[in-house]
Amino acid sequence: MVVKRILDIPGPIRFGEYFWNTDDVPADGPLTITIDLEAETMSVFRDGYEIGATAILYGADEKPTPLGVHKITQKKVHHISNLYGAPMPYMMRLTNDGVAIHASEVEMGAATHGCIGVPLPFAKLIFAQAKLGDRVIITRGKRLGMGGVIGN
Repeated sequence: MVVKRILDIPGPIRFGEYFWNTDDVPADGPLTITIDLEAETMSVFRDGYEIGATAILYGADEKPTPLGVHKITQKKVHHISNLYGAPMPYMMRLTNDGVAIHASEVEMGAATHGCIGVPLPFAKLIFAQAKLGDRVIITRGKRLGMGGVIGN
């Protein structure tokens, strides 16, 4: 899938901040989430159009977030971690060992046990859009521009 639109975001995204715009975007089409750990950002694309972007938290050095292409395998609005007893609102599971995207307090200096933490309002938006099987691509330093291919 080729990038057809990038959101017009004024400057770097700050922790706790997010952008969302589905205007002039097809209502259907594949949803792909890209995460750049180096830039500490997530982008949500529908059919190649960026519809959302936010700053993220990710895994601490001792509990790193796994790079690669993952699929959403489970969704649950109210989830509690089996390993840590921590709430994981709007959880979308990516791995069998518990790594997921979920709502979190996204603050500078904070980290997770491998999960991707996003602001609560943003978590609600992507949870409503995402389906089981949607792709999540986690990289360290790969940024996409107009005409770039998502997933390569």
